[in-house]
Amino acid sequence: MTRVAADIAKVAAALDARFVGRAEAIRALLVCVVAGEHALLIGPPGTAKSAIVRALSELISARYFEYLLTRFTEPSELLGPVDIQAFRDGRYERRTAGMLPEAEIAFFDEVFKANSAILNSLLTLLNERALTVGGRALAVPLVSVIGASNEVPTDESLAAVYDRFLLRVRTDSLEAFHFDALVACGLDREARHATPQALVELSALGEFRRDFSSIARPSAELLSTYKSLVFQLRAEGVSLSDRRVVKLLKLVVASAWLDGRAEPDDGDLWVLRHAWNTDEQRAIVAGIVGPLLEAFYVEQPARRRGGAVAQGLDALAAEIDRARRVLVEGAPPSDVQLFAALAALGEVRGALAGHPEPRARALERKVTELLEAAFRTGRFATL
Repeated sequence: MTRVAADIAKVAAALDARFVGRAEAIRALLVCVVAGEHALLIGPPGTAKSAIVRALSELISARYFEYLLTRFTEPSELLGPVDIQAFRDGRYERRTAGMLPEAEIAFFDEVFKANSAILNSLLTLLNERALTVGGRALAVPLVSVIGASNEVPTDESLAAVYDRFLLRVRTDSLEAFHFDALVACGLDREARHATPQALVELSALGEFRRDFSSIARPSAELLSTYKSLVFQLRAEGVSLSDRRVVKLLKLVVASAWLDGRAEPDDGDLWVLRHAWNTDEQRAIVAGIVGPLLEAFYVEQPARRRGGAVAQGLDALAAEIDRARRVLVEGAPPSDVQLFAALAALGEVRGALAGHPEPRARALERKVTELLEAAFRTGRFATL
């Protein structure tokens, strides 16, 4: 378990280095792949959804299938064309090489725009790891399906498919303080076009699924905390089916396993941050799960992932200095410059709020002092 956890840590580090500001999404995908569950990435085009999944599949040496779904997508585009020779011999078979029936990781872009025939096939695939080919159910080696969408589905007919995606992770455009690192990493990828070298075999991760019950056991105390969170979420209108409640707990255990820990703790309950069903529920979920996690991170700051910790305080300090040059130095800024600087400071302040290092408090004071200085100069008069 320790060896596999070390290999997975290398995979996570490699992905974090390639995709700035996506630590939470990367962790969510890793947990789902280990547990053999499905995840949904929701965000605008150009936010690295497909690139992350593709790189992850390469790093864990998984057979990969990717497709953009539309209402015109036909089964043969996913399952493979009909084998003509077999058809002449009286058998209905498909040529599945390189297609969905042979994939271990599948990525479907715009998954909810598929037609009903494709969605019905996907439902069987997500539930039973089987596809119907020629009137017979064909077992497939699929481990996880990662869906992507620009928006949260609202059509009632999509509810069954949507419910199978345990985690719903937003991948919005990055905050201003990520800009320099984003450009540096992006240009490096564009220049090299290198395929990542596999760091661990997908089969090694199957240990968790094969022997889940004996690998890690939630304590009675953690189960009590989990139960409390689930019923608070339900009371606030966040629908969690019984199936999702059980499977989300499996992800909690998988999170501990990825770290090489035999017993999950409160820090592994971060998966519940992604249990929302609508954009409006995200704030509700954050308000319920967030305080528990923040209390845990005070005691275990090294366990915090993503956000300002991953980015580093130097980048946040540099963003404060850029805002200072706009707000209090040089010529009065235009309205566009003014709003951009204020938005950047808001993002920086939010990132600093959860940062455990003492230097973050000093930077928070710098943000406050900068805003006060800008007000004194009268540069906000046009607002």
